[in-house]
Order: sequence, then C-alpha cells, then structure tokens
Amino acid sequence: MSQDKVSLLRDPTAGVSVSPDSRSYDSVDPPSYSAEHGAQISFVPRRFPQYVAALTATLSALAAGAVLGWTSPILNEIQHGKFHNITVNSNQMGWIGSFVTLGGMTMCIPTGFLCDLIGRKKTLLLLIVPFAIGWSLILFAKSIVMIYLGRLITGMAAGASCVAAPLYTSEIAQKEIRGTLGSYFQLMVTIGIIFAYLAGKFLTSMGYTIFCASLPVVFIVLFAFQPETPAFCLRSGLYDDALRALVRLRGPCESNEAELAEIEGTLKESLESSVSISQTFQKKANIKAFVIAFSLMFFQQFSGINAIILYSSDIFASAGSNLDANTAAIIVGAFQAVATFVSSLMIDKLGRKILLLTSSIVMAFSTLVLAIYFTLKYRTAIDGAVLHEIGFIPIVSLCLFVVVFSIGLGPIPWMISSEIFTPEIKSIASSGAGTFNWFLAFLVTKFYLQVNECVGQDSTFYAFSILSLLGGVFVYFVVPETKGKTVEQVQAELER
Repeated sequence: MSQDKVSLLRDPTAGVSVSPDSRSYDSVDPPSYSAEHGAQISFVPRRFPQYVAALTATLSALAAGAVLGWTSPILNEIQHGKFHNITVNSNQMGWIGSFVTLGGMTMCIPTGFLCDLIGRKKTLLLLIVPFAIGWSLILFAKSIVMIYLGRLITGMAAGASCVAAPLYTSEIAQKEIRGTLGSYFQLMVTIGIIFAYLAGKFLTSMGYTIFCASLPVVFIVLFAFQPETPAFCLRSGLYDDALRALVRLRGPCESNEAELAEIEGTLKESLESSVSISQTFQKKANIKAFVIAFSLMFFQQFSGINAIILYSSDIFASAGSNLDANTAAIIVGAFQAVATFVSSLMIDKLGRKILLLTSSIVMAFSTLVLAIYFTLKYRTAIDGAVLHEIGFIPIVSLCLFVVVFSIGLGPIPWMISSEIFTPEIKSIASSGAGTFNWFLAFLVTKFYLQVNECVGQDSTFYAFSILSLLGGVFVYFVVPETKGKTVEQVQAELER
C-alpha cells in the first residue's frame, strides 16, 4: 500500500471524487464518510451488521446440518421401502448415511483454494449448485444409486461450508467478538439438525425432503446482500472495495483505517513467512501441533457423535424408550443446540483444556451407561417390565452426551487449529485436519450399523466409551491451554 493512500485513509473526509472504477484509496469517498451526504463518523464500530453477516453466512451450516440429520427421522421408512419404493438393507443404509461424510472429505482442501481464488463470498454462494443437484437427485430418485449420488453431492456442499463459512466469519469480525461469531457455525449445524428432526416428525417423507432442500435457497437469498471480507479484497488489490466492506460491517468509524492497515500488515507478514512443507516438519512445535489437531479430530469422531446424530431415532427405538423415537431425537438435538450456544459463552472464560477434559470424561461415562443398558436388554434375562421402567436411561445418557460434547469436544478441535498453528501453515493444516475429520466420520457412519450386527450394540458403545476416556488422558498430558495466549506463546510451549 502506498504512503499517499494510507495518509488519505487517515483523513477519510479528504477523499477526492474520481471515476468509480478506479481501484485506489484516492477514489474512495464513500457516502458514509462524506460530509456532503450528512454522515457522521463514530468512535465505536457497530456490531449489529457483523452479527447479521455472520448469521446469514452460517445459514450454509444450517443447510449442512439438515443434510446430516436427514436420515434419522425417516430411517425406518427408507429401510422398509417407503421412500420412492426403494428397499435397502443395513449395508446400503450405511452407505446412505456415510456418503455425506465421504463427500465432505473430498471438499475441504479444494474449498480452501477456491476461497483464495474467487473469494469467500462467491465460494459460499456457489454452494447452491451442489446443494441443488444433490437434493434433486434424492427427490427424484429412481434407484439406490441416485440416492447415493445425491447424498455424496449434498455432502460435498456441507464439507465446503465447513471451510468457507468459518473463514468468512473470522475475517469480518472485529477482535472483541471474533470468538462469539466463530461459534455460530457449530450452533447453526445443530439448529439445522433440529429442523430436520422436527420436519421429519410432522411431514411426509417427501414433504420433509423438500423442506430440507429449501434451506440452501433461504441461505442464498439472505446471504447474497452481504459484502466480501475486507481481507480478501486486500489480497486481491481492491483497496477501495476493502474499505467499503469495512464501512458496511463497522459503520463509518474512525478505527476503520487503522484496522485496514493492520489487516494488510498481517497479510504481508503471512506472505513473507511462508515456508515449504519440509521446513515445516523440521520444527518440533509444528509436529506436536499436527499431532494435537489430528488426534483431537480422531477422539471427536470416535466418541460416536455422528452415529448418534444420524441414527438417533434407531438407537431410541432399539432401547425401547417410552417416548416416540423421533420425539426423543428432537430432545437430543435441542439439548445439543442449547449446549452449543452456552459453550460460546464459556470457552473464553473457563479455557479450552478444562472443557475438553470434562467433555471427554463425561462422554465416556454416558456411553458406558448406554452400553450397560444394551447389555441388560440383549445379553441378560432381565424382565421386560423392568426394561420398560428404565427406558428413560437412553434419553438421559444421550442428552448428557450431546451436552458435554457440545461444550468441549465438539467445537474446540475446530477452534484450536487456529490457535496452535503459525499463520504460514494454518490454512493447509486446518484443511488437512478437516479432511481427516470427515474421513473418520465416514468410517463411523458407514460401519456403525454393520458393527452393531456383528458385535452387538452394547459392544459398539463400550468401544466409544473407552476411546472417549483415552481422549481425556491425551488432553490431560498433551494438549496445552491456549486461552489468552498468542500463537507465539503456544508455539514456545510446544517446543519444550
């Protein structure tokens, strides 16, 4: 950025009117800053436009949540051939559930490149294409293959949103509310799952599918009016566009010029500090950071969360709960959404490590209790009336599970990548960890039903319990506390 452009920014009312197509700060005389338009420059940035932009961007996550939750309410109808008169067995049902995760896995890294190529906003808007194609294939399916393809393509859209939406929200937010806006993505995923559960309970299978397919349209209509991120505009050399975007997000504020200069400085530093992959792995701190990020993704997925979300109705039906299976699933989803919202208020107060540790231990206990229940039901001669009386156990156990998952092992593994990796490797490291996460989710959702048939539902949950406990041990001994620390401080701690 040239010195004359910076000086003009420091005095925004001194802009000169020239051609609107000119791409320099000299051309910027936004109406918000111009005295002739009667605008006043404030001292405090407005936050409301940032909340709106973040909420509309993460509506893509709401649409992704509906994709994830689609199978649960109509699992029984699909298995009995009531959806498009296509009968499926447990192996095919496993593929219907897991093709979403396979699609998501393929899109993490390409989406990162696409965001840098065409922008965060355009990448998010392009999600309408795979969403539309995927849901159309499911709505008009004539064979199991069409359902497979539909699930794969909607999964690709969901996976892309996992990269593009958090990137967009992190780049539009001012520092004071970045954590809050960053939590919206996970919150919207859980709300999307609840919407799917509710619609599945009250609508026919076709009406329910149409409802899920309409959510991406709502996202596109509302998000289309939001600006591109100032950081991407600067990366592209569009200086006046960056300033206009900042004015849209903060209002006409005195601090806008300083913030824009700070963003440019960060981008310049990131470019100057870029290193090769081989150099990256020569540093002990980076190796430990990769181990931590990938291990947390492993323990997150092998806690059993995706099996519970995709097959919650089936789990409650197997448990013989007094509640309707779909109602029980809605209760679980509601607990998850509330807990995710609460977690956004707790993460910066209690710290990451204590929440991860508490989450892992309580999740291990919850799945252990559920495993014992299934053992009593399927491997003992316990009286059926007694089982009926304790039918509340699956609901209590899974509600407790999703609550503690949502305050710890759910959001923190995604967040911690931005706190333990240096700027020059953050993009590739986060994309790699995201791809690994979706791959593990694919394994769990694909083989969950088959493993249940081979070793029993209780054995599956015993395994989830043991792995959650091991995750707690890993967090206690390996994961550093990152609350209130800079990346440099965390890296120094990992270097020891």
